[in-house]
Amino acid sequence: MLANNKVCLITGGGSGIGEVTAIRLAEEGATVIVADVDEKRGERVAQAIAGKTGLSPAVSIRTDVANEGEIRQLAATIRDRYGRLDVLINNAATILPKPLEDVKETEWQRVIDINMKSVYLLIKHTIPLLRESKGSIVNMASLNGLVGQKQNAVYASTKGAIVAMTKSLALDYASDGVRVNCICPAGVSTPLLEKWIEEQDDPAKTRIILNDMHPLGRPATPEEVADAAIFFASDLSRFVTGVALPVDGGASLGY
Repeated sequence: MLANNKVCLITGGGSGIGEVTAIRLAEEGATVIVADVDEKRGERVAQAIAGKTGLSPAVSIRTDVANEGEIRQLAATIRDRYGRLDVLINNAATILPKPLEDVKETEWQRVIDINMKSVYLLIKHTIPLLRESKGSIVNMASLNGLVGQKQNAVYASTKGAIVAMTKSLALDYASDGVRVNCICPAGVSTPLLEKWIEEQDDPAKTRIILNDMHPLGRPATPEEVADAAIFFASDLSRFVTGVALPVDGGASLGY
């Protein structure tokens, strides 16, 4: 199994890509810690893992990823309970699709805190454990962080920052044996995307446009993004660091 005996922490693990990745990690032999601000969602994922025969028990720890005190306590709990951390997956994020001039300062700050500040805080407080295990950090960026997107400048800004941070930290931690990579999905068929489609003036036309954006003809499934996370978390990528991997069905190609 690709993550056998690894202790893995995933933020935003209570839904969407995070939920699927948490379950996939457990299926690959990992002990999974689900950190999510929504306690009920996190517990639901941990219980789903517990209900699968032969998997290591998962735990859910309610965590506000923008709160340094809670992140510090999370890292301490992991050390006390497991004595190690092998994989950190920074997945928690929010989105704010609107013109920049309509964005309130409080909205800007909230997106920055959840999407980018959280990555800084999680790495800051777990890097001692990851140094000990020569572990792997996987940051969830976005195709938006590589090519931008109309009417989504705040979100794209945070994801572009994560790409740059990933590359810089890959250099900083290479001598410690810690690898740092990021994943850049385009559209992903999550409940959040489906909700957004149905809110559009013409959902059917929106779905066609979304499919056409991807040369492979559709958005990714959460499982396909989770597979990339498993690759970076596993020893299959043991000589890979500083990579921003598009998982985009070809959406970044063409001109």
